[in-house]
Amino acid sequence: MSETMKAAIFVEPGKMAVEEVPKAHLEKDDDVVVRVVRACVCGSDLWYFRGLSDHPRHSQIGHESIGVVEEIGSEVTSVKPGDFVVLPFPYSCGKCPVCKAGFESVCPHGGYFGASQAEYVRVPEADGTVVKVPGSPEDYDDATLASLLTIADVMSTGYHAAASAEVKPGDIAVVMGDGAVGLCGVLSAHMLGAGRIIAMSRHEDRGALAREFGATDIVAERDQAAIDKVLEMTGGYGADAVLECVGSKQSFDTAIGLIRRGGVIGRVGLPHDVEISAEGTFYGNIGIKGGPAPVRHYDLHAGLLDAVLKKEINPGRVFTVEFDLDHIQEAYEAMDQRKAIKSLIRF
Repeated sequence: MSETMKAAIFVEPGKMAVEEVPKAHLEKDDDVVVRVVRACVCGSDLWYFRGLSDHPRHSQIGHESIGVVEEIGSEVTSVKPGDFVVLPFPYSCGKCPVCKAGFESVCPHGGYFGASQAEYVRVPEADGTVVKVPGSPEDYDDATLASLLTIADVMSTGYHAAASAEVKPGDIAVVMGDGAVGLCGVLSAHMLGAGRIIAMSRHEDRGALAREFGATDIVAERDQAAIDKVLEMTGGYGADAVLECVGSKQSFDTAIGLIRRGGVIGRVGLPHDVEISAEGTFYGNIGIKGGPAPVRHYDLHAGLLDAVLKKEINPGRVFTVEFDLDHIQEAYEAMDQRKAIKSLIRF
């Protein structure tokens, strides 16, 4: 058996490579090693690729994958070799008060994957992390595998935005961002019964998919023009719920401007230069909730895994291009240049 594996390597901003690295292996008794069958590039990876956030150079990268369990540690009881699993982007113990409350993404004993664009991944705290899928990858078509991959991150993150924004049946919801997370936020707001879903998008292909996922309106304006447009559409009151799926100052300032008094902003975009006014939110009774998505909780307890398996939702539509691992540079460039919504990596 080979002691090495292929892995995507972040060389420097704008440059990815594929190298042979030591194969992922068991390090602790609660680990498993998973053979990856699908992975992908996340919009948050582009912050590194564009040089806007720091990432160690000449290191592995990636945090979204699905695969087959190859090895298990002696303390693992939830899965066995050969089981098909989704790997949520956070790993977690599953036993502490934080995990039991449904916030595995901030488990004090956990952390985040950072080497999932590779042939094999070591999974710490496996019993509290993996989401077991019935059968094997061969039992599912490519569309279902793509949708299963989304519940490792983007679909669950979009759902976290909607849940954090407290979207209720009949609500007017605005979704900031038309990337994969924003589009999954549209789908999630639709699942939770929003009566009107306004997607902020200026790209024809993304707007079309937003409508397919349940958007009733598309707004292309930005900044104050966007605020004015949504206020006009809502009788001057603003949206009941805003799903902030970008993380930029522009996006968050717009969200604050168009949320109605007493409304809630669900934020899942990784914040960059965002400032929140304590007085502004206080006097508007504006709620702000959210953060890294508790993927495992939503997959298992909010029904995302079942919804995918029953084909009630098809979030895998966000993958608009496919590559193999050897073409990881092209996978990043496709998203960076907005030639793709999200790049899938097939193994």
